[in-house]
Amino acid sequence: MPTPENTYALILAGGSGTRFWPLSRNDKPKQLLDLFGDGTLLEQTISRLEGLVPLENILILTNSLQVHAVREIASMLPPENIFAEPAKRDTAPAVALGIGLVAVRNPDAVMMVLPSDQLIKDTAAYQSVMSDALEVAEKSDGLVTIGIRPTWPCPSYGYIERGGSASISGATCEHAPFEVKRFREKPDTKLAEQFLAQGGFSWNAGMFVWSLHTVIEQLAIHAPELAGFVSELRRSKDIPATIAAQFPKLTPISIDYALMENAARVLNIEATFDWDDVGSWVSIAKYLKGDSDENRCNNPVSSINCRNNIVFSSTPGTHIALLGVEDLIIVQTGDSLLIANRSQADAIKKLSEILPEALL
Repeated sequence: MPTPENTYALILAGGSGTRFWPLSRNDKPKQLLDLFGDGTLLEQTISRLEGLVPLENILILTNSLQVHAVREIASMLPPENIFAEPAKRDTAPAVALGIGLVAVRNPDAVMMVLPSDQLIKDTAAYQSVMSDALEVAEKSDGLVTIGIRPTWPCPSYGYIERGGSASISGATCEHAPFEVKRFREKPDTKLAEQFLAQGGFSWNAGMFVWSLHTVIEQLAIHAPELAGFVSELRRSKDIPATIAAQFPKLTPISIDYALMENAARVLNIEATFDWDDVGSWVSIAKYLKGDSDENRCNNPVSSINCRNNIVFSSTPGTHIALLGVEDLIIVQTGDSLLIANRSQADAIKKLSEILPEALL
């Protein structure tokens, strides 16, 4: 495993607040909310790195709408480690920015790229997996992905198809790495069922680990525009000015399309820790208190003849009563009330197209 001074983490903390409206907003999306009473998802992401990555080596990328809230939440980090992207350009440019920022500080670094909006409770298991991923990345010429073992044929995730065991000279890992055959796009349910029946597939969790040397080499081959941007950052005498001038010019594209699907060698380590991307109000429901009729609530609710409802109120002291309703999502905030059919949870983001701008 790389030494602490050579170990870095890039946390991606931008994104919109549409899936969890009305609680989330553009300036306060899911990762900046305390949904479970255990601190925000961003706070939890940082806390999981304690003892694995020095605080001074944790960088956060966000956007101008959210940077103030991120700085408040991540006050334990040096202020110069938090960056606001000047434009929305998808994950590949964001990751390239992070690579460049780390390369300026330490060209010998091994770095993790981590989402900020996933729920992981078993920190010890998480650190065990990530420690092995760091070692594999340091001692190989591969880009490492962390995969999640599928528990059902989910059509909403990308999949990673594994090949045989990877031979990594000098690595002593508890969690064996595998060669990646290919990345598979989000399948329909029937194809996802085939993946699970076949075995050897993981959900793509969007967690990556690599040495700077390897990732910069692969960017030069497969994503020269991004490699050029990284080079400009490394040469720059005014990094904020270079970011402001060059980042908005980059082609919007995901890191999977730009690099991971084309790289010469990609390795996969399957997670042994719990994982939930809490992608909708239905995902949140399983962490809320339930009653005998499968109503899930974050505050006391009185109900008669009601089943399978999700009720979430951010207004202290408010009591909600339900009568004769089922399969609803009810979310109350200080200025808004959402009432939706539970089956439409994934479509809540479409409301952003018709809502008043002041409520976004």
